[in-house]
Amino acid sequence: MSLLSIGKSGLFAAQAALATAGHNITNANVAGYSRQVVVQETSIAMGGNNGYIGTGTQIAQVKRYSDEFLNAQVRTAQASSSGLQSYEAQVTQIDNLLADSTSGLTPSLQDFFASVQNLTGDLGGVPSRGSLLTSADTLASTFRAMNNRLEQIRNGVNTEVTSSVAEINTYASQIADLNDQIGKLAAGDNLNLPNDLLDKRDQLIMDLNKQVKATVMPGDNNSLTVSIGSGQPLVVGSESFQLAATSSPTDQTRITVGYVTGSKVTPLADSALTGGALGGVLEFRTKSLDSAQNALGRVAIALAKTFNDQHHLGVDANGNPGGDVFAVAPAEVTKNVHNNITSTTAITATVSDATKLTTSDYKIDFDGSNYNVIRLSDNQKTVINPYPQTAPQTIDGLDFAITGKADAGDNFMVRPTINGAANFKLLLTDQSQIAAAAPIATSVPLTNTGSGKISAGKVDKDYLASPLTSPVTISYASNGAGAGGTLSGFPSGQAVKMTVNGVSTSYAAGSTVPFQDGASYTAGGMSFTLNGAPGNGDTFTIAPSSATGDTRNAGLLGDLQSKNILDGGKATYQSAYANLVSTVGNKTREVQVNASAAEAQLNVAKGAADNVSGVNLDEEAANLLKYQQAYQASGKVMQIADTIFNALLQIGH
Repeated sequence: MSLLSIGKSGLFAAQAALATAGHNITNANVAGYSRQVVVQETSIAMGGNNGYIGTGTQIAQVKRYSDEFLNAQVRTAQASSSGLQSYEAQVTQIDNLLADSTSGLTPSLQDFFASVQNLTGDLGGVPSRGSLLTSADTLASTFRAMNNRLEQIRNGVNTEVTSSVAEINTYASQIADLNDQIGKLAAGDNLNLPNDLLDKRDQLIMDLNKQVKATVMPGDNNSLTVSIGSGQPLVVGSESFQLAATSSPTDQTRITVGYVTGSKVTPLADSALTGGALGGVLEFRTKSLDSAQNALGRVAIALAKTFNDQHHLGVDANGNPGGDVFAVAPAEVTKNVHNNITSTTAITATVSDATKLTTSDYKIDFDGSNYNVIRLSDNQKTVINPYPQTAPQTIDGLDFAITGKADAGDNFMVRPTINGAANFKLLLTDQSQIAAAAPIATSVPLTNTGSGKISAGKVDKDYLASPLTSPVTISYASNGAGAGGTLSGFPSGQAVKMTVNGVSTSYAAGSTVPFQDGASYTAGGMSFTLNGAPGNGDTFTIAPSSATGDTRNAGLLGDLQSKNILDGGKATYQSAYANLVSTVGNKTREVQVNASAAEAQLNVAKGAADNVSGVNLDEEAANLLKYQQAYQASGKVMQIADTIFNALLQIGH
């Protein structure tokens, strides 16, 4: 090859190197851009008897510096960081809501029970009754306001899920298009590839991982196969698959993610989609939002149920039995929309024991033979037995009643406490309806000859089955031996239980009952204690209460504040709420710490990848000078070749 051709090849190589260096410099700040370098190789030498003489240079490839192993680490770190940031942004809202010392539940709860205590001290006066109604209404408003805020957050999650699904679908389509373009341009060549398109595809995959964790595998013809979840393909070659934001089959208000195959949308489990903004928000909803709203609802239901139960055992200012003070929210039961249309199953779940309520939701399915109640917090299964039922079956303080015809595979979702705070309302409309008084009053006639005394008396829920309508007189008869004696005159038809030092003995209705100093007696839901030494023929009277100036039931209502009711009798209303605040607060701190660690890990991974693919402007500036000199030198070679060629022409003439 002539010296002119050698210079020309060097000129072209230097020109390509200059263009590539300039391309690096101008794209240094473009996200996802990878540094490119022109790789040269020597042309085939020409030789003979006198040795081999070089023929110049040629461009082997324009190499793209990108390490797939490091890129995979960045994608994984990006998915984790984005997921935790999404979780943190959501859970912080709940943390701020619950821990607010002014608008949270704690101040309203304390003010409410303070007004109950004031009612006791005021002997049921009009001012304290009015104050109690006001504070009760404020407490109800607080419960509903907090639940409304949680519902707003829940609606925000639905919006986030819909938005993320739309972005994921867009990225999938763009990645598939790039797979197609790269495959056509490369045409099976693994060296001469469209580097800028490769960068663009890698960046799209990185952006995809900001939405959901994606697994990337090499495919045919320089394509990439992308999958998500538990292996669902999102991109295969030039074909992309779509996700859909769809309503949950068991809760039409809950937006979940479905995988589209043809005209069918298959719901994906929330736990299958991890990482990224979508995975983070789904995990937040399942692990924090649902449990927080259930826990708040549980406190509301337990407060309403137990307060109502005690209020029923009192008498209002008009002498009427106490009614419901607060509304108790029913359990939310929804059937799967895919249940067989021939199924006529109807399910109800009624709170019978608020002390045993959990914060879990329940799934009920029919396996063809039995109905199974599955507690979702730990997947504990309870079989409904017998079925058909003769009476509701109680599980975790809930009475499950199932009727109708079922088909195998039918399933239902039961959420016992989700609406507890939303439906917590004050039902009393008049302050005179407050049942501050106890329904019974005891007395000792002045004509008694002994020193016997009777306590004020109290009632339990059994009293409601046969409330006292007229006075009952308990008579004492001495046995003539000095100590002891018997009692008679208890309510007719009612067995009597005598308790001494914690040991109880039952006596049939109508029988005489032994007397013992300090013993307690229970009959027809009424309990009282007798002390002293009554004389033969002495009597003790139990009569319906006049309600005037009596606040014994109000005192018992006030005692509920410090009584361990929830968690099987281990937590008060306040401590149960405090546990909710603590749980959310701890989770918030945990996510914040993990998010910071994940961000640091992402920065390290990016730094390692940038060391390989990043553009160093100082290095590129030096390369410009080097390639400029090479260009000038190659030009000089061509100039010399031209001079020699002209000299040869002159010699020929």
